[in-house]
Amino acid sequence: MGVRGAAKSVGDFLSETVGEAVAKVLLGLLACALLGCLAWIAYASWSVSPRLTIAGAGLLSLFLAHGAWQTFRTPAKGRRRGHAALATAGFTLAAMTALFLLLYTAGCDCL
Repeated sequence: MGVRGAAKSVGDFLSETVGEAVAKVLLGLLACALLGCLAWIAYASWSVSPRLTIAGAGLLSLFLAHGAWQTFRTPAKGRRRGHAALATAGFTLAAMTALFLLLYTAGCDCL
């Protein structure tokens, strides 16, 4: 390994390190923005109508619970259709969003 090989290895290492740092900062900013938007939506809906906000949260909770049940139960023959597929996709999206916020908002200074 000559000087060129060493320089190329160091350059690759530095570009990968800088790329990872930039990606971590961007993901942290995205997590903070997402958390802020969710908090703003909750505030805005509560200021319009607290009763509808609680009713909507209850309906969303039932929908996500149905999605979790569809996801973790023993699958029936055939594929999921209609509401079951929609509930499963909604639960999966909510679970992935919660995991994303858990991992990246913890290091955010916005809390």
